Amino acid sequence: MMKNFFPISIFLLAACSLISEKSYSQKEKPKAVVVAEGIIVAGYVNNGGFVNFTGPSIKWVRKPTWSFVIGMLPGLRIKEDKSAAPAKKNSVITPSLGMGFTYTYKHLALQVPFYYNAKTTAQDGKWNIGFGIGYKF
Repeated sequence: MMKNFFPISIFLLAACSLISEKSYSQKEKPKAVVVAEGIIVAGYVNNGGFVNFTGPSIKWVRKPTWSFVIGMLPGLRIKEDKSAAPAKKNSVITPSLGMGFTYTYKHLALQVPFYYNAKTTAQDGKWNIGFGIGYKF
């Protein structure tokens, strides 16, 4: 009996949902709208470059002119590893996750990202600040 409980309950919930939608609906159904919005930024940080995108964030919008975003910045950092050992160098392009502020005016985006460089044997870990300019889709 318990084996059949889950499929039967799912069926009953779906049936009740369809009945209530058809019988008691007084408003039109909402229409799905696809909104493609994103920001891509290129900039400079810690003697290297970056290309990043806006990720999860908090956003203040004053449509249609400007917005201010505080959030995570997934992207790619571009920096040549200048270590002494030629056989053990890091890749020039590495994935990264920063955090920071982005201001957009119409389609222009200005960004101040913060990236953390982890501690290594040669230097202590520290936060680096950068600057970037980009485009809002």
